[in-house]
Formats: sequence, C-alpha cells, structure tokens
Amino acid sequence: MKNHKWNRIVLKVGSALIAPERKGCSSRYLLHIAKFILQCRDMGIEVILVSSGSVAAGAHFFGNIEKPSLPIKKAMAAAGQNEMMAAWDRFFDFPSAQILLTHGDFQDRERYDSVRETIFALLEHGILPVVNENDVVTTDALKVGDNDNLSAMVAAAADADALIICSDIDGLYNKNPHTHDDAVMIKNVNTIDQSIYDMAGGAHSSVGTGGMQTKIEAAEKATSHGLTTYIINGFKESSFEQLILGNNPGTVFAPYAKPMEEDLHWMTHTSRAQGEVVIGDGFEYPLDENSDQLTSNEIVEVLGEFSAGDTILIRSDDGKHLAKAEANYSSCLLNFISDHDNNDDDNEFLHQTGPLVSDKNIAVLDQEDK
Repeated sequence: MKNHKWNRIVLKVGSALIAPERKGCSSRYLLHIAKFILQCRDMGIEVILVSSGSVAAGAHFFGNIEKPSLPIKKAMAAAGQNEMMAAWDRFFDFPSAQILLTHGDFQDRERYDSVRETIFALLEHGILPVVNENDVVTTDALKVGDNDNLSAMVAAAADADALIICSDIDGLYNKNPHTHDDAVMIKNVNTIDQSIYDMAGGAHSSVGTGGMQTKIEAAEKATSHGLTTYIINGFKESSFEQLILGNNPGTVFAPYAKPMEEDLHWMTHTSRAQGEVVIGDGFEYPLDENSDQLTSNEIVEVLGEFSAGDTILIRSDDGKHLAKAEANYSSCLLNFISDHDNNDDDNEFLHQTGPLVSDKNIAVLDQEDK
C-alpha cells in the first residue's frame, strides 16, 4: 500500500451504511467496505471493525415506531445485533468475533487491559474483531454515546496505526456543505484546535447519532495517541479505492509528533471524572510536577461522590479545568477534612493525609470551564 506503513487499523462504519432504510441490514454499501477489509488483510494489515447499526438493523422487527422508548431501543439493539454480525459474516471466508463494550469497560483499568488482551488474541489468530457499544445493557452513566469516540478508544487500546472514520460527506469542510455551496474541504489537519471544532457541524443522517463534532473528538483522541486519522465518505467506493492506492480521499489528521504516554492518554481521553475538587485560585504550582503540593489546605469545595483510586477533576475556583487525576482519598473523607480544618486535632490529622492525588496518574488540562 503506497505511502502507508500500517500494521493495524481501526475502521468505523456507521448505522446509515449498515441499514440505510431501517429495514434490516443491506449490502448496498457494505460490499465495497468488505472488499477494502479483504484487501487490507491480503496486504498483511490487521483490521478491527467498529460497527454501529444494531438498533437500525433491528428496528423493522418492532413495526413503524416513530419515537421508540429506551426499552424498545434496547430490544431493537438486541435483535439487530445478530443481523448485523450475520451481514458482515456473509462477506468473509474467515471468522469474526463480536465484542460489545460500555464505557465502564474502558473506565476500569483492569477491564481495559482485558479488552486489549482479547483484541490482541483475536488478531493473532486471524479473527476479525467487530466492536459495538453494548446498547442492550448500557446506561447514561456507562455509555460512550457514539461509535466515533468508541472507535478512537478502541484504536488507542489496540495500539493501532490508523483510524478510518466513515462519514456521509467527503471529509471536514470549512462550513456546512449541506447549506453552503462554497464550502471547501480541508484535506489536511496538522493540529486540532478550536478553529477545527468550529468547522464541525451536527449530524445529518436520519439513522446515525455521531455528527462531525464527535468525529473531531475521536480524531483528537486518536492523533494524541499517535494514530493517523481519516474522515472519508463511506458511501463512495472510490474512497476505499483511493486508500488502497495510498491516497487521501477525505480529510487526514496528522498524529502527534510525540504521542502521549499510555497512562496519560487513558487519564486524559478515556477515564471519566467521578467528581470534582475545587481548589483556591492561589495555587500556582504546575500540577504535573508538584502534585504533592496539592493538599487539603487548598480545598474550596468537593463535588460528587468518589472513592480513593477514582478519577477526579481538579478545577480552580474561577472555573478553569486544571487536571484529571487519581484521587488518594474519598469524597467523604475530603468533605470531612474541609469541614473540620479549623480544629487542632483535625489539623494534626490533615497533616498526615498527604497530597490529594497520585503523582503517577495526573493529566494537566488547563481548559476553560464551558
């Protein structure tokens, strides 16, 4: 494959490609995607498929429900998942394996490592991993919410070289191409900043949930881990033909020259904060180098409920997001500390508590609270 040095890629395919009319799975667009997967494997490139579509594939079993309830959506996902896997299987003469995940599988480090091990074992034995969010059991607290971000998390966990995200347009445009005839596609993005997010529009597909905004979020997650990331038009066979030739058919996002370390990336882009610790504006130490200076004396407020070892957000009293870190103490204990810091006996106890967060698991953010 010219210009590519891929050993392993993650390909994300959305609901609109799987079941474009919500009448079960269709081979209309899947055929050329399957051909691309076969060509990659023939070239020695390992492929992990992140496939949406279980709800859209199962919708036809439940009649013409315009606004299905959450239990019905979960039932649609349960029924549609089999159809979706069967649709992919019929294109291949090698086995595939279903992996259903929630954000909880990424949040818990032991489960995260288990997911990695499973993916590596499947690839080692020539089996195609097909990943989807587990819509049947997931809750608001546990769901990723869109498969764009899920694909980036999977790509990082799997140590992939590239992430390819299929869209319903050719790539990222400087303005909405559905409403502006003079919209220009951005072929190359070297840095994802606010100007890039400003270009991202909402979802236009009637069956998908991820718009361009989530694709940019996914690209930021992936590129910071060192992955080249593409947004391409998955409805066009030519997009995949160009990729095979080593060309860029859409928008390519350059990976970080110095990718984040694994633990830092997981803390920044995968682990969710279970609560917040608000500290005084006067704390001036760089947190990544001086986390031991962050003690109970700096606490202004403790928000949410969390346990020792959970990820928390540290923000200043003026609203700046300073860092995500592993808490050394529970919210219950920190609330007790902050409520009793004027008592002499308590002060002796506070002195013994030490820093609030682990110095080995901290990710500096320095972002405005929006």
